[in-house]
Amino acid sequence: MKLRPVQRKDADACYALFHRTIHGGTGAFYDVEQRAAWAPPREHAPESWPDRLTDGYAICATRWGRIVGFFTMGHDGHIDFAYVALEEMGKGTALKLYEACEAEARRLGLAQMDTEASHLARRFFEKRGWRVVARQTVIRHTATHQSVGIENFRMEKRL
Repeated sequence: MKLRPVQRKDADACYALFHRTIHGGTGAFYDVEQRAAWAPPREHAPESWPDRLTDGYAICATRWGRIVGFFTMGHDGHIDFAYVALEEMGKGTALKLYEACEAEARRLGLAQMDTEASHLARRFFEKRGWRVVARQTVIRHTATHQSVGIENFRMEKRL
């Protein structure tokens, strides 16, 4: 496995991984409607993804040239995306990506990091010293414009 910066041209590959991970790995916590609102099916990444992925610190893990995970963090220490392919779970891929983000936050001299973690990600972050600040429900809209609540956790870690 190798780590490298995420590039704008990685948007479609990152979206495909994001979609597959949500639909294949979060079923124990989120129902079909919630997963569809969180990660709608689409052929290509949303138009905003190249900017969203590369605005700040963005790193991906590759294996045999294929993206198998990616984390993004703003210059303020907010982790926006933290996704690893299902087949990479338990192999240390997420840990390596996370460690790179924390090292960057420390390099920037930040006092803390924060994120909005899913049920699945919450466990990962808690093992690394993060704490839940609040449980919240984020509203997303389905393809039929129905509002769907998706529970997540605002979390932070003091550095």
